[in-house]
Amino acid sequence: MSAAVPLTAGDAGGLPDPSVPAVARVWPVGGRPPVLRGWEAPATPYGPGHRGVDLATAAGASVRTVAAGRVSFAGRVAGRGVVSVELTGTGDPPLRTTYEPLEASVTRGDEVAAGEVLGTVEPTGSHCTGCLHWGLLRGDVYLNPLSLLPPWLLDGGPSRLLPVLGVPLPHSLGPGAAGEARGPGTDMAP
Repeated sequence: MSAAVPLTAGDAGGLPDPSVPAVARVWPVGGRPPVLRGWEAPATPYGPGHRGVDLATAAGASVRTVAAGRVSFAGRVAGRGVVSVELTGTGDPPLRTTYEPLEASVTRGDEVAAGEVLGTVEPTGSHCTGCLHWGLLRGDVYLNPLSLLPPWLLDGGPSRLLPVLGVPLPHSLGPGAAGEARGPGTDMAP
């Protein structure tokens, strides 16, 4: 298995695709998985590239739709199980996510909510073992699926408050500061 690649929403420039709304509510395979192979935009429609991302996961793992939509395809392509979901409210033509290799538990036409299980990872894939290939298209144009993830999912960690340089903490404000008793001789009102 190859090493995980740095996680960014964008392509080589590292910027999210502005045409892709960050509508995802979950990762397809549970918590934030390692990305084994990232998005590589093809220079031409039939040129080399990687039209999606490969997420580390185990065979038999549940795969969930990242956002609400309608299943537009659930079947086999070149011997592999594939599920495609047209995402609700993402324009015309709508954005469409793809998941493979997948043993589907949904059928064409099913309405699915964000986080709903689409199926399980099949034991062998097209170009990687122990991974889910997750793709994104608008019409026939492939896009980076990581662009669907809002920062709180992409960054993966809890929010942390950090000190602001130059702003004193309450305990260093001197007499009368929050939580300190005021003694005699102060000119501050109690």
